[in-house]
Amino acid sequence: QVQLVESGGGLVQAGGSLRLSCAASGRTFSGYAMGWFRQDPGREREFVAVISRTGGTTDYADAVQGRFTISRDNAKNTLYLQMNMLKPEDTAVYYCAADRTSIEELVRTSPLRYDYWGQGTQVTVSS
Repeated sequence: QVQLVESGGGLVQAGGSLRLSCAASGRTFSGYAMGWFRQDPGREREFVAVISRTGGTTDYADAVQGRFTISRDNAKNTLYLQMNMLKPEDTAVYYCAADRTSIEELVRTSPLRYDYWGQGTQVTVSS
C-alpha cells in the first residue's frame, strides 16, 4: 500500500502558475506509474497528466497540453505538476494517484486503473 499527500494548491489569477506536489510513503514509489486527475463538483473525475514508473513516458489531456508538466523524483518519492498559464476552467480539486504496474513505461489515463489516491488539493483560478 502507498499513502499519497498532495500540496501546493491555492488561489491564483488567470495566467498565473502553481506547482502541485504529491508526497508518497509506504511501498516503493518507483513501482507505480503516477497520475494527476481533477474533479469539479457535479462532474466526473478527469485525467490531467500521467507519468510512467521511470518518468520516461508522459501523457497529457488536450486541455492542458503545452501548459502543464508532470514530473517525478523517485529518490524523493515525490510527484509534481507544474501548471502555467492557468485558466478559470482549470479550477478543480486535483488528486494524485498511483497505478501499480510491472511495466516500466506503461501509462494509463482512466482513473479506474489507479489503486491509491490522495485526499486532493483545491486549485482556484480567478478571471
